[in-house]
Amino acid sequence: MPADSFPESNQLKDWFNPPRYRLLAQQLSSLEPKFNATKFLGLTLEGLADRELKARLHQTVVAMHAALPGPFRNNLAILRKFAPLIQHSFIAVGLSDYVAEYGLETPKISLPALKYFTRFGSAEFAIRPFLIKDQTATLEVMLRWAEDADEQVRRLASEGARPRLPWGQQLRSLVDDPRPAFPILETLRADPSLYVRKSVANHLNDIAKDNAELMLDLVESWDLSRPETKWIAQHGLRSLIKQGHVRALRVCGVEPNPKIKVIAFECLPQALKLGEYLQLSVELESREAAPTSLIIDYVIHYIKASGASAEKVFKWKNLTLGARAKIQFLRRQLFRDFSTRKHHAGTHRVELQVNGNRLASTSFVLGT
Repeated sequence: MPADSFPESNQLKDWFNPPRYRLLAQQLSSLEPKFNATKFLGLTLEGLADRELKARLHQTVVAMHAALPGPFRNNLAILRKFAPLIQHSFIAVGLSDYVAEYGLETPKISLPALKYFTRFGSAEFAIRPFLIKDQTATLEVMLRWAEDADEQVRRLASEGARPRLPWGQQLRSLVDDPRPAFPILETLRADPSLYVRKSVANHLNDIAKDNAELMLDLVESWDLSRPETKWIAQHGLRSLIKQGHVRALRVCGVEPNPKIKVIAFECLPQALKLGEYLQLSVELESREAAPTSLIIDYVIHYIKASGASAEKVFKWKNLTLGARAKIQFLRRQLFRDFSTRKHHAGTHRVELQVNGNRLASTSFVLGT
C-alpha cells in the first residue's frame, strides 16, 4: 500500500494504524519467511485504540521482536533490509528503538546499526541508553560520527548527546558536566549542513540552562568570523539573550546598553478575540555616534487560568541601526489555542526588549 493511501488524521498516533501494521507485516514477511505476521498483528492491533503515539511506537518494537525469528544479530540483518521500505521517518524510529531495547548489551554491533538506521528515522532517542550505560565509550564512537560524510549521522552525534533532549531520556551526567561532549561540538562548529548546525545550536541552548558559563567559554574559543559558526552561536545563545545575559550579548557582538530611544510602541487592536491578529508596531531612534547592533524581542505576559500572568519572550528582529538613525517596523501574531498554550481572557501586558533591556510596554485585552 503506498504511503499516500493511508487514511488522513490530525492525530499523530494514527501514523500507527491497522493499514500501516498490515503493510509492515507484509513487508517483513517478504524479507523473512519465518516472520510471524499473525503474532505481529495480534500484538499491535489488540488494544491499539487505547495507546498514544509513544506507546504505539514501543508496542511496534515489542511486536517485531516477538515475531522475528532471532537471534538479535540475525534480526538486525533483516531490519537493515526493511529500513528502506518503510518510507516514514517516525515509523522508522522504531528500528533504532529496537536496537536500544534489545541490543544494549552488545554495543559493538548495536552502535553501527544505529548509525545505519538514523538515515531512515533519527536514532537520537535510542542512543541515550548507551550513553547512560557507558558514556565514555559511546561518546568516542559518536565523535567519529561527527566526521561522517552523511549529515544524518553527523546530526546524530550532536542531537543524541544533548543533555535535555525533548522527549528523550535526560542525560544527568551531561547535565551536570557537559564538557565530555564538547569535542563533538568542536568538530561540528562550522558544519556546512543547516540541519546539523541547528542541532549544535540546540545542544548549546540545552547546556546554557545548567552551565551557561561553561558553554560561553566554549563558544568564545571559536572563530565567530565564520558565518556558519556565528549562526550556531547566535542561535545557541538565544535563551541567554532573551534573559539579557550580558556576556552572551557581547559574545554575539552586541552591547547590552545601547543608547536607543523608543519613539513609539503600540499594539492594535487594543481588544481582540481568539482567531484574530495582534499587530505590534515600534519606532526606534539611535542616539549613538556609530552604527549599533540590536537584538529586538517582545514579551507577552499571558494571563493564566488563576488570573496570574506568565511571560514568554518572542524573537522579533536582529538589525544594525545607523548612527542617529530611525527605524519603524511591524509584527503580526495570530492568537489561537495550541496544545501547549491555552489562552485566557484579560489584560495582557506586552514589553519591548532591546539587547536584553525592557524599554517600553503596552497592553491589549483578550476577550472570550
